[in-house]
Amino acid sequence: MTQMPDPILNQRLDLWLLHARFGRSRSICAKIASGGQVRINRQRVTKAHAQVHVGDILTLPAPDRKTVMVIRVVGCAERRQSAPLAQLLYEIVPETV
Repeated sequence: MTQMPDPILNQRLDLWLLHARFGRSRSICAKIASGGQVRINRQRVTKAHAQVHVGDILTLPAPDRKTVMVIRVVGCAERRQSAPLAQLLYEIVPETV
């Protein structure tokens, strides 16, 4: 009988961004992460190897680069997959007014 592998509970920020499809390549995701554009739980990140855990809140620049997105990490993946599966790795936190 084969055992199911343990679920991934944390991952490098650049890999998580790649697997969640916030960038087309790992180098682009590393630039986003190391450029100081990302916050993990309100703490600015300047290293691509920062660890992201399930339940963390990430603040990222939106695709228009004029606003920000706030997302909650729901899961981690072993590899990059299709866009519908990648969207299952996070949920967008709605703005409160």
